Amino acid sequence: MIIQLSSGQGPAECELAVKKLYDSLKREFLDIEMISSHEAKRTEGCTSILFQTEQDLSGLEGSIQWICRSPYRPNHKRKNWFVDVSVIPEAENIRKDASMPCCGEKEVYKENEIRFERFHCGGKGGQNVNKVETGVRLIHIPTGITVTSTSERSQYANKKDALSKLNVILGQMELEEKKKQTNSAWQEHTKIVRGNPVRVYEGMDFKRKI
Repeated sequence: MIIQLSSGQGPAECELAVKKLYDSLKREFLDIEMISSHEAKRTEGCTSILFQTEQDLSGLEGSIQWICRSPYRPNHKRKNWFVDVSVIPEAENIRKDASMPCCGEKEVYKENEIRFERFHCGGKGGQNVNKVETGVRLIHIPTGITVTSTSERSQYANKKDALSKLNVILGQMELEEKKKQTNSAWQEHTKIVRGNPVRVYEGMDFKRKI
């Protein structure tokens, strides 16, 4: 699960709360791993932090309230600062699981998710080509993508060519998903709902209020 903590358009106190919240959650959920962070003008704060965890933290989605006098503006009357917690849709992770190398490129398909079909193909080679099922058609089962290859003289070469084509298609799809993920993160970055906070913390020691 990928989570984003964001100060939205909040002041430096909200940026400090982002960092304090991340540190608090990391102590609570030990597998949390930071993906990226955007530092604030004040080095002790962050405008946003993106992290991943195997835990289900969907219950944290919403706003987190920090009740504390401003450490930067002692005479400021405001004591309530907010952090937005958003679950970011994850790009599909299509991992390599194939024995056949694919033109030296990183493979983004799984061999067990591909169905291969052979068929007769014409073209150069005349009768020798037609006597053997050299054409290869593959179907990527999860997406329904179909790729064919008939340009090579052997079934092995056509299979390799078809896998290469599929690899390019899935690679482009993966990039598009990652772009959507990034855009979603920045859209969430500008949104904070103040009111009915999911959690409340108090003081500079950021102690959770139960």
